[in-house]
Formats: sequence, C-alpha cells, structure tokens
Amino acid sequence: MSGGERPLADAARLEALWAGTFGDSYTERNDKDSTNRERFWRGVLDELPVRRALEVGCNLGANLRWVAGHERVECAAGVDVNVGALRRLRESVPRARALSASARALPFADGAFDLVFTMGVLIHQSPEALPAVMDEIERCSRRFVLCGEYYAAEATEVPYRGQAGALFKRDFGGLYQARFPRLVLRNQQFLSRADGWDDVTVWVFEKR
Repeated sequence: MSGGERPLADAARLEALWAGTFGDSYTERNDKDSTNRERFWRGVLDELPVRRALEVGCNLGANLRWVAGHERVECAAGVDVNVGALRRLRESVPRARALSASARALPFADGAFDLVFTMGVLIHQSPEALPAVMDEIERCSRRFVLCGEYYAAEATEVPYRGQAGALFKRDFGGLYQARFPRLVLRNQQFLSRADGWDDVTVWVFEKR
C-alpha cells in the first residue's frame, strides 16, 4: 500500500467504525437532555447573521435542535455517517435537513452555508484525514466557521474505548488559522462540565 493510500484506508476505517455498531453505541450514550446547549446556541446565533447553517457530524441533533429552532435560521442541515442517528434526527428535528455523507466529501457547493460547524468531531479524525475535512468545512462556509473540540497545545492521542487512532486532542483553532490565513478569530471560549458540556474549547472564525 502506498503512502497516499494509507490515509484513505485509515479514514475509511474510522468512518466504517462510526457508521456501524460502535457509532450506534455512541448515539445511545449521547441520547440525553440537551437543553443545556440552548443558551450557547442562542448566544451564537443572536450575534452572527446566519440564515443557513451546516453541522458536520450532527449525530442525533443535540446541536441542530437549537440551530434549526432559531428564528433567523432558514436552513439547518447536518451530515453524518451513521444512518440510525440521522433517522432519529429527522424524527426529532423535522426542520433539519439530514444527509448521509463523509466529512471528507461534503455534498454542497462552495459557500453554500453562512456557518459550518463541528462539535466534538474533528477530534475523531485521523491525522492524515484531518486536513481534507477542514478543507471541506472551509470550502462550504460563506462566512463563519465554528469548532468545539478538546484542546491540547500538541497533538495528543487519547485512548478511546479500545480503538486506536480514534481520538486526538489538538490546537484546532491554531490549525485552522495556519491552514486558512483569511480566517480571523472572532471569539474563543471554554465550555466546562459544570456548564453541561464536556470541557470543550470553542473557536469562532470569520472569513475576511
């Protein structure tokens, strides 16, 4: 196998992992009350002029529930590789457009959304596939990019339920700024367990 094939194979392995029973178990573990997220998303969407939003790795809609419900948002879409989670999203958030797609190949035109975001999804990308995922997120965003992920100053693999290469902490904000110089940091904050989140750092970027 060539060096160019290995990253694709590892990305495919992880996508198959999340699409299968491992991903189903993740969905079940995260099927809980998400009302704590309402305040955060209300604050984001009250501030940013967003009419079209896309979540990459939406799972069953803990975030899209609040994005789709905001009065200014006309289109809220989500992509995921787990069809069971998408089915539940369609049932619980009928206003959201839910599609099965890889984060490495988003089925949308350039600049199709005012805001493209991830919450706890970049951490699960292999180091080789991460740049392609970030490229797709930036490509589909007309103006804003938001990510909420586990932070570490240096790339750090974290053991994750017996799976190798399935969770990495990084300085995702720094990676975005280095890869896309026209992305300007607009806001950064930390959402702790006390706030009902999972100790994630959130970066909000605007294209200039």
